[in-house]
Amino acid sequence: MSTLLTPASNNEKEPSPEKEITFKEFLESTPKDSLKKITDLIYYNPNNGDFILNMPDIAIFCDDDKCNGIRIFRHQNDNSIYQLPAKEDCFVKYICSNCQKTQKTYSLYILIPNKHPRQPHTPQNGYAYKYGEFPVFAPHTPSRVFKIIGPDREMFLKGRRAESQGLGIGAFAYYRRVIENQKHRIFDEIIKVAGLYPDTEELVSQLKQAKTETQFTKSVEDVKKSLPQSLLLNGHNPLTLLHSALSEGLHAKSDEECLELATAVRVVLAELAERLSEALKDEKSLNDAVTKLIQTKTAKNSK
Repeated sequence: MSTLLTPASNNEKEPSPEKEITFKEFLESTPKDSLKKITDLIYYNPNNGDFILNMPDIAIFCDDDKCNGIRIFRHQNDNSIYQLPAKEDCFVKYICSNCQKTQKTYSLYILIPNKHPRQPHTPQNGYAYKYGEFPVFAPHTPSRVFKIIGPDREMFLKGRRAESQGLGIGAFAYYRRVIENQKHRIFDEIIKVAGLYPDTEELVSQLKQAKTETQFTKSVEDVKKSLPQSLLLNGHNPLTLLHSALSEGLHAKSDEECLELATAVRVVLAELAERLSEALKDEKSLNDAVTKLIQTKTAKNSK
């Protein structure tokens, strides 16, 4: 973290200026151990002469079976009230407005060092530091990714959390381990899709042979034929893209460079999982349609 004021600091000065964000953005997408200047942190309540924490509705992922998607969460506990200047710890709690079950709790440090004009109900700025949150911060990962990585779900999530906290070397190491461990599953899914297309016998044979290699990068080097068009990402073979990233050595890269590579690996893996799922789903839909028409024709002829 930068040299901005932290909760442990005794410095009474206002933190250094930085890009301001809304409180909604801060809660939704800022990892822990982050200090941010918030444009709409508080507002003045003329009824009691205090400043009140301005709690917005937030849109985050709800994993309840009823939801399983981005839903609106609403503030649950009473708004914190401050007399300025203020430096206080607080917990804020949210609950999903759809299922009314999934909860989210944030642990925050609120810093409002300067006096503000007493303009009724007008949002005003301040600083917020995020100690943490529960469940822990990690942008949602599509279920199709978990299908392709199977038993390494928890390891992938550790990489996701490391990435969200800017820990590039850790994130890259976790993602590389996941892909190396689940190479067989990745190749099996690609073989399924490749087998749906005509004239892909040679490609399927190469993929099956490559699957026997120990390392993912060596496996990719053995695949000479291009994958079906439906699996290409902007015209590029996703296996080749993953290979180019994973073949980089950690010792040769800075943490920032590893973070960029880690993000690229995650995005490509997620898009590959999406393309594989869509291809298999389209094939199932086509088979179901053909079967239905054949059954209809057979029933008509029998009459």
